[in-house]
Amino acid sequence: MFWTSWLLAALAVVLAWPVPVFLSRATWPARAPFAAMVLWQSIALAGGLSMIGAMLCYGLVPLGENLASGLQGLFRVFLGQESLDTLGVLHAFALSAAALLSAHLVFTLWLTYFRIQRQRRRHRDLLNVLSSPSSDRPRTLVINHQAPVAYCLPGGSRSVTVLSEGLLELLSPEELRAVLLHEQTHLAQRHHLLLWAFAAWRSALPWLPTSKLAQQAVSSLIEIMADDVALRSVDKPTLVTAIALVASGSAQVPADSLMAGNGAQIDTPGTTSARLSKLLNPAPALSAIAQGLIMAGALLLLAIPTALLLVPGIMP
Repeated sequence: MFWTSWLLAALAVVLAWPVPVFLSRATWPARAPFAAMVLWQSIALAGGLSMIGAMLCYGLVPLGENLASGLQGLFRVFLGQESLDTLGVLHAFALSAAALLSAHLVFTLWLTYFRIQRQRRRHRDLLNVLSSPSSDRPRTLVINHQAPVAYCLPGGSRSVTVLSEGLLELLSPEELRAVLLHEQTHLAQRHHLLLWAFAAWRSALPWLPTSKLAQQAVSSLIEIMADDVALRSVDKPTLVTAIALVASGSAQVPADSLMAGNGAQIDTPGTTSARLSKLLNPAPALSAIAQGLIMAGALLLLAIPTALLLVPGIMP
């Protein structure tokens, strides 16, 4: 397992720095947003698995030839059937680091979920006071605000789309339809779950380039995917105008207001720029073969550390 640990460590370094930097600078993800999003998820999962696996394998080197035998040896140490001195200081430290990192990632995932749910509950309570149901649109609330703002608030069967009075006054019926289609796509495709996972990843490892770049990229990709769905029903000029108007409203909303806080999702300048760039400078979608290769590469990337850890004898 000695060489397995070093190979996993090298993979973790590559996935932590050059790969996410290279991918974040690429132009093709906008042409295949779903494939790019899957690739980002694979990079994050494979990177985390490689980091933990490298430390775990190195720590278990004195106890077995592979992960299974090493864990059996560690269990014997816990039962007192084998001396703790068998491990040595460095290997014991590596095992402790692997355990702590695993616990840290799981705890941060849970903590991020708890915080988001608490924010959404507070947000929903405020909406109950400050908004009124739309008379002609189901599961839609209207707030008394002159800035043109639109967003969705996930919550399972209680999910709602929130519009401002300013938006309803400013947008034409077709532009408003484009906005509603965009927000409803977020809810239907459960994009908030992706945002939760990558927000947790960034909170857990804020110093890791992968976490920051992945969160920014995924935020832009889900907006582009929602725009692609909207374009099936409205024309491009209508959607571009709607995006620009809603973006102008988001810029008018203070950071501590109802719309920008308490768990609501508002487009950032970066995501708005990515959306408009895709629409105003269109490029043909990647071919089905190219997208299939990207998806296969993402699966292979995740399979490599998994195989190194679980397949006995794959590395000495």
